This record gives sequence, C-alpha cells and structure tokens, in this order.
Amino acid sequence: MNRRLTTMKGNKGEWSEIYTFLKLLGEGALYAGDENLEKIEDVYYPLVSIVREENDQKYFYEHDSSIKVIDEHNNILLELEKEDFIQKSYELLESLKAVKGRSFEFHTIESFLNSIHIAKLKSDSSNKRDITLKVHDLTTNTKPILGFSIKSRIGGSPTLLNSGESTNFIYKICTNHSSTPFNDIMENVNRINTRSKIKDRVKYLIENGYGLEFIRIESENFQLNLQLIDSSLPYILSKAIMYYYNGQGVLLRDLINLLEIENPMLFNQGRNHRFYEYKIKNFLTDVALGMTPQKEWNGHYDATGGYIIVKEDGEIVCYHIYNRLQFQEYLINHTLLDTPSSSRYKFGEVYLDNNELYLKLNLQIRFK
Repeated sequence: MNRRLTTMKGNKGEWSEIYTFLKLLGEGALYAGDENLEKIEDVYYPLVSIVREENDQKYFYEHDSSIKVIDEHNNILLELEKEDFIQKSYELLESLKAVKGRSFEFHTIESFLNSIHIAKLKSDSSNKRDITLKVHDLTTNTKPILGFSIKSRIGGSPTLLNSGESTNFIYKICTNHSSTPFNDIMENVNRINTRSKIKDRVKYLIENGYGLEFIRIESENFQLNLQLIDSSLPYILSKAIMYYYNGQGVLLRDLINLLEIENPMLFNQGRNHRFYEYKIKNFLTDVALGMTPQKEWNGHYDATGGYIIVKEDGEIVCYHIYNRLQFQEYLINHTLLDTPSSSRYKFGEVYLDNNELYLKLNLQIRFK
C-alpha cells in the first residue's frame, strides 16, 4: 500500500531519525554507550516495538521473528522480514555519507517508508522526543515505553543548546570613570570586524580596562528556567561565556575547571566540592532531555529514556537516564561553546541604553 502524501525532504539530522528507526527494527537491540561514546557490549535493551504517530493515528512496529506493523486497534497491517529494514538502513547510511548540501530526498527509502505507513520524516511528537521505543529492561524485567532524543554526528556536530535571541546574556560595560566619550567607545569596539570579531571586541574592552558586569538574560523565561535548575546558574553561565569570548577556553570541561579555580560564587571549597561541575552537569542534562529557552520548564523530561547518538560510522549508542553518571560525563566531555551568527541573533555590538553602555553575548552549546 502506497501512502505517499508529500515528498519527504530533510537534513541529515532528520534523516538520521529514520535511519535509527530502520536500524533498530532490523537489529532489535539498543546498546548503551560509555563516557567516550564507545558501545558497552554487555549493556543493552532488547527492542519490543517502536511507536509512531502519523496523522493522529498510532502505529506499532513490533520486533519479533519478523517485523509486524500493527494499528491502534491491534490489527496486523503487514509483516516484513527484519533483513528488509537492515538493508534499507544500510542504503540510507551510505546515501547520507555521500550527499552534499542541506536538504535531501531519497526516493527508494521514501517508497519503502510509504509502504509501511510512514508519510513524513518526523513522528508527531513534541519537544525533545524524537523516537518512542518499547524496550525490555533487563535490569528491572519490565517493558517500559520510553522517549529518546536523537543526535546525529553524520555530517557534522549537532547542537545541544540551540542559539537564539533568547540565549543572549546582557552585560553592562563598566567604564571605570574613563574620560573617553561613550560614542567613541562604541565606535572603537563596533568597528572591529575581524573573522573572530565578537571575541576581539571583548578582548579590546578588557585590555583597555573596561569591566563587563552581568545584568540579566534577554529572555526572562530562559533566566527563570535556569533559576529553577539552580538559582546561581545565570551568573555561573555568564562567567563561562565571558571566559569563552575572552579566549580562555572553548570546551565545557575546560570552562568548568576555570570556574572551579576562580570560584566567582565564593563557595566554600574547603572540602573539595566541585560545585560548578555539579551544577553545569545538571544544566546540560536538563537541556538534553527537555528544557528549551523558549518554553516554561517544569522539570519533567520529555525524553524519558535518554539520548541516542548516531555516530559517524552509523553505529548507534544510547545513554539511558538510569545511567545518569555516564550520561553526564558524556555531555561534559563532548560539548563546547560556539559563536552563532551575531547579525541573526542581534548580539556582539556595544549599544547605549539609558546613559549606560551594554554588550550582549550569546550562549550556544554544541557537541564537539
């Protein structure tokens, strides 16, 4: 049965979700990953089924001796060999490795998907859940239905925290009684137009004796979300952003070490508590599993299972939220700060407001 409605067109990340769907159904097991993204051979979750929603209807793709497609009334719509899914996943992987550009169509894959009641790349879902699996949890001997977020490393490093105007941090420029007119300061900074102009503008300010005092996050919602996770997070992240734009570090691990050394919150470190690492790990975990800057965060994970990573070679590993420690170590060891488009997100220029000078710096977190 051909259910083609519209042409399926998407980027490598979106097609990687289909690749994950095909590969998991073909192979029937989801393996855990360690903190270095390596598969742990003896920690895995046998697949029972994958649940997809299409046009307000649920379909269950049941993995057994064969693959059965079942509707929400428990009718078996069709039955296929597992090898069909393995072959299509391999075909899609090779196509994804070969193509160039931002958006693609794969007609033979699309025809196969149409035949199994899939008419669009993404299942009907919200927030961070990209795939819904029913697995056999060998630890608890239960068969929970879990939502996973999928991040693909095929074709580039994915983002963890997407940038936007909502992720702009606002700093007041402390002129320290400088006799230089405000307009001259603005002109001197904003005319810097090097390849790394935002970092060079920050360095110029610091080297010329101007301080940068964190005031607030542009998005009140994002600021409140961070405060819900930890009341000190906005200020802690503002310091990490400053280290990054001042050229002191890029990797999250290195920026955390700088925070632990400088201790801007003046925590009692007498017993070697790593306050900053703990707080930023919790922040990264919440971002990975549900928190976005734009929406009110209530602490409920949408990706109830965890994270699935599609590696460059097509291997798939997961980080189950049961294994929180390994998941957090993976996040902290494989993320960095990056500079998005300053013109698009309106940051990086000194501006005058109410007779004070300000500078916005943007927070974007990417996998390395």
